[in-house]
Amino acid sequence: MVKITFAPVSTQKADKEREADTVVIAEAHEHMVCPVVSNKSFPTCVVCLSVGLLLFLSGLVLTCVFTYRHFYVPQQQIPEDSLFHCRVFYEDAIYAPLRGRQELEEKVGIFLEDNYEQISVPVPHFGGSDPADIIHDFQRGLTAYHDLVLDKCYITELNSTSVMAPRSLWELLVNVKRGTYLPHTYIVQEEMVVTGRVRNTRQLGPFIHRLCYGKDTYRLRHRSSQRQRIKKRETRRCHRIRHFENTFVVETLICELI
Repeated sequence: MVKITFAPVSTQKADKEREADTVVIAEAHEHMVCPVVSNKSFPTCVVCLSVGLLLFLSGLVLTCVFTYRHFYVPQQQIPEDSLFHCRVFYEDAIYAPLRGRQELEEKVGIFLEDNYEQISVPVPHFGGSDPADIIHDFQRGLTAYHDLVLDKCYITELNSTSVMAPRSLWELLVNVKRGTYLPHTYIVQEEMVVTGRVRNTRQLGPFIHRLCYGKDTYRLRHRSSQRQRIKKRETRRCHRIRHFENTFVVETLICELI
């Protein structure tokens, strides 16, 4: 008698099928979940770093542009028709009447939109006068002298009777621009006395602030002829700056009491 049973076979097949199903599902689950997590984290970090670097560079560029425009006046941006190289012949009847005519050389920049003039006087050939940079700010009504020998700045009220307005001076220089020399002229003198020190040059406006920043700066006032006679014997130390900003040459005498 033969006995046949099928239970073990079906049980083994069922176990194999369950094992196979279990293995396939687990592997598929692992392969589907893990790469998705890693792909999300990497681009987020890169984007954050890129945005932060872009903001930092933008702030740095804006800071550089502001500093450059606030503290520097680039000569390359000045129109050519606003720059003049002047040479003036004049008669010196104050100190050297026997010398005959003398020559004054200077560079003039006229800024019509900002309503100010900038004058650069080099070392004179004849001596007796200091080289200087001068600014006439018509908007604030101030004049600044930077004596290049002393490396000091002097501030005074703008004298509109001896200094031509930017438009008028521009028209005068344009009319003589084709010639090498300006017409013969004469010299007048103004005497100034130091009255006190300026601690903060920012209050003087951006143009004078650029000229006098970091330098010893003092205020000036005009000395009347009566005070000159009264204090004739006082000890003074004076420096002369000769410049041209009208139809005549002006000699500014800056004096300090010793």
